[in-house]
Amino acid sequence: MSKPDRINPPFRADHVGSLLRPEQLKEARQRAGLELASTAEAQGEASITMDELHAIEDSCIRDIVAFQQEIGLKSITDGEFRRGSWAYDATANIDGVVLKRQDKALDASFSKTGFRPPIAHTIGKLGRKPGGIVLDQFQFTQGLTDQTVKITMPSPSLMYVRGGRKSVSEDIYPDIEEFFEDLCQVYRDELADLYAAGCRYAQIDNTDAALLCDPKFQEQSRQQGLEPEEAIRLQGRLISGATRDRPDDMAVSMHLCRGNNAGAWLAEGDYEFVAESLFSDFDVDAFFLEYDSERAGDFAPLRHAPRDKLIVLGLVTTKTPENDSKDDLLRRIEEASAYVPVENLALSPQCGFASTARGNPITFDDQQRKLELILEVAHEVWGET
Repeated sequence: MSKPDRINPPFRADHVGSLLRPEQLKEARQRAGLELASTAEAQGEASITMDELHAIEDSCIRDIVAFQQEIGLKSITDGEFRRGSWAYDATANIDGVVLKRQDKALDASFSKTGFRPPIAHTIGKLGRKPGGIVLDQFQFTQGLTDQTVKITMPSPSLMYVRGGRKSVSEDIYPDIEEFFEDLCQVYRDELADLYAAGCRYAQIDNTDAALLCDPKFQEQSRQQGLEPEEAIRLQGRLISGATRDRPDDMAVSMHLCRGNNAGAWLAEGDYEFVAESLFSDFDVDAFFLEYDSERAGDFAPLRHAPRDKLIVLGLVTTKTPENDSKDDLLRRIEEASAYVPVENLALSPQCGFASTARGNPITFDDQQRKLELILEVAHEVWGET
């Protein structure tokens, strides 16, 4: 295998973003009246203040940044330690948006976790609150390291595709095109401010694209008034509208997965249904693709991937303690290279280790072993991490 140097993100050995929260942080979140899989709004009686919670978050983020540096990762995140969920705390930072709890889980596989993801409802003109969507989170982490900080944020399409037209006030936005433009502008402003603050690596998490690989979620899309082919193109349009003005030296990646809460998953099905649109309609620099189980199918859809994009293979599972062997990972990278040149590939876990604050059913030691395995394999394949 060839071994070109890669000095810009994403890196050959990368990770999606979220990391297991220490028990101290989970306990503090609950004492602040917050759930472990919800938004930043208090859900219960609090015995500590939000300022006290933030101080504990600060301390835990310092520790997790040091951990990532110590094991040799080039891409550093705050572990999403200030969030209850990968998405909804950040979505709540957009003016004009309220989150409403669903009556039931998205799918029976999530029901066992007790998690009912909220739906974003637009009730006012969209705008950015002080601190941005994730800007303040980036700024704190940036101050802790000289390495590349990656900031993650939910896809703008999450604001529409799950709730459909009924989730956007017709009094505020009688013309849905105006809503789409305001939404993209909010994200463009966020990326511009992140860049001005020193950010050169942002990631948009777009689970809805991978959910459309599953016929049952294709049917849910139809029930929301969008044919699934239309839904994937709309996601591409919104994400591309968000990223279109980014500077040349700012990498924006997109992560896809089929659900990841406390080890549970939502969808199954290979990427074939979305692949052509995914690789032509989405203006991003790299794709983090879940590939840790048979639910994701084979690598054949990667034949649609353009040669100017990096494909980050999510081969290492975060859902269970078990690891594939190094030989298995090397074999799977070789299989993927039949469709994408190896110099256009990289390696990561299939998703975060804690898409919600409760985390997946693995230990911190399991998490470290998985990340170290990724580093070891990347070094063997590409000669660098």
